[in-house]
Amino acid sequence: MELRVNRRGAAERVLVGQHLKLNDLKLEARCRSLEIPPYFFKNLPPFPRPELHVSHLKHDTDRVGLEGIKRDGGFRGRDSLQWWSLAVRPEDIASAETRLLEETYPARTEEQAQMQQSFLGRFASSPAFLETSRLGSYRFTLPVEEVLEAYSKQFCSAAQPVMRVFKTVLYNQEVMYVVLVHSPANQKYQDYPLLRDNPNAVCVYRDGRFIWRSQAMCETHRYMLVRRNDESQMEVRDRCGRYPQFYVWDNVAIALDMEDEQVLKFEDDKLRGNLKFCRKGQAPFRGTHFENFKEAEEVVKDLWPEYQVLEKEQLAASPKTEPDCSD
Repeated sequence: MELRVNRRGAAERVLVGQHLKLNDLKLEARCRSLEIPPYFFKNLPPFPRPELHVSHLKHDTDRVGLEGIKRDGGFRGRDSLQWWSLAVRPEDIASAETRLLEETYPARTEEQAQMQQSFLGRFASSPAFLETSRLGSYRFTLPVEEVLEAYSKQFCSAAQPVMRVFKTVLYNQEVMYVVLVHSPANQKYQDYPLLRDNPNAVCVYRDGRFIWRSQAMCETHRYMLVRRNDESQMEVRDRCGRYPQFYVWDNVAIALDMEDEQVLKFEDDKLRGNLKFCRKGQAPFRGTHFENFKEAEEVVKDLWPEYQVLEKEQLAASPKTEPDCSD
């Protein structure tokens, strides 16, 4: 595990060519006597570890990045990569909840299923699930298949892109699993394992969706998951009181292999139609500038004058745990 400082000035510990689950990361740290945050080893109340089937990707940026995307007609690579994150929507959380219940209680009755109260959204409180941004006030959200199709046509001569296990990156409180996407003609990544559809993998790709088996979706643990096995149901209880438990949170990033001056292009209407305003989240990246909503409206109106309305990112299933800084 290599310790380094990234271009944003954040310390990161990088494990190349692997997606290590949290327990394996703890073991790696102990075996190599690595210094990692002590709360990484906490004993926490029970919480869910769902399998999320994610069909959309998001790209957050600030005003300078937005103006560059408009000027270029798409997304420019930096340091030979162009970055996206999984965009988990409320319907993804709902379907993950259903899967978790069906796998846990395969014999539950229809009446028990109807009596089940929604619970998974209460745990989806890390930055990976929130409508806020740490990277700027502007978010582009596109279907996975559209991003991969554009990449295939523009960078792979219409061939199927190759996906590989790129790295695991450990920050102070965040674990990021990176999937690399590259052209089959590019041979420089042959030493990285292919992203295979393994039931034990952190992240796989199947039928136009990234399947992410999240291990730490809360960041701050305010609740505990209770299994009522006699009734084939799950429920949420507040057992942390006034002192919630801080922990790491995990997420998945998708890195497209591109040269620094290359641009992943989309039609202008596609860009504007999939753009929304994001409020400022907690712990934004150093040097990132944010606008309030009125300022952002003016910025976007100057770039796309034919459009009148800028929507705010709103994820109904996400708990509102952060202050509203949009006005």
